[in-house]
Amino acid sequence: MSMNLKCIIFDLDGTLVDSESLSSKALLDLLPVIDESVEILTDRYHGKKIAEIFIDIERRFKFSIPGGFESLYRQHAAQLFENELKPVPGVAVMLDQVKHPRCIASNGPLAKMIHSLKITGLGKYFGSNLFSAYEIGTWKPDPGLFLHAAREMGFKPEECVVVEDSLTGIKAATSADMVVLHYSSKPIEQNGKTYCVFDDMADLPILLQRYGSAP
Repeated sequence: MSMNLKCIIFDLDGTLVDSESLSSKALLDLLPVIDESVEILTDRYHGKKIAEIFIDIERRFKFSIPGGFESLYRQHAAQLFENELKPVPGVAVMLDQVKHPRCIASNGPLAKMIHSLKITGLGKYFGSNLFSAYEIGTWKPDPGLFLHAAREMGFKPEECVVVEDSLTGIKAATSADMVVLHYSSKPIEQNGKTYCVFDDMADLPILLQRYGSAP
């Protein structure tokens, strides 16, 4: 396969930082009505917008989430992050090796992105190249966030490769006509196509070479 991939767009949560289970723990800590494990909750809400998560919780558990809860939740999650958040294994070494222009496009708020990158020491790899769905009002699986990131970085969609760990993100990237590298222990089939899957960040530089990417 010969392509001219010039820019890498990373997801953040679950791709660069190991935050998904901590976010689920924050929900369980504050909403004891949820009688599910962290693992089940993480699998169900992986990559989802927080408003959609709250609606689903209310529907499934016949419970009305009180006003102001999102702020309380984000404060508690931020404290858990402060104490426990770590980079996904191998990410720092991988980012040292990959020299391409890179950015992050996340469904999370910009303040959360900055906080996560500061805690994990990954902020130096991205500078101000951070794009939040909250800043433009478009969330994955809509392709708008990835298309916005590509424009801001100065590249065409077909020149970008997206590194994602969720089905939500994969849908957004494919709708944007970008190459997808799926960080996961198991493949996801979308539109009849199984995407390139890798489960070790050390493999990403090799995959980029395989897909025709050049710094």
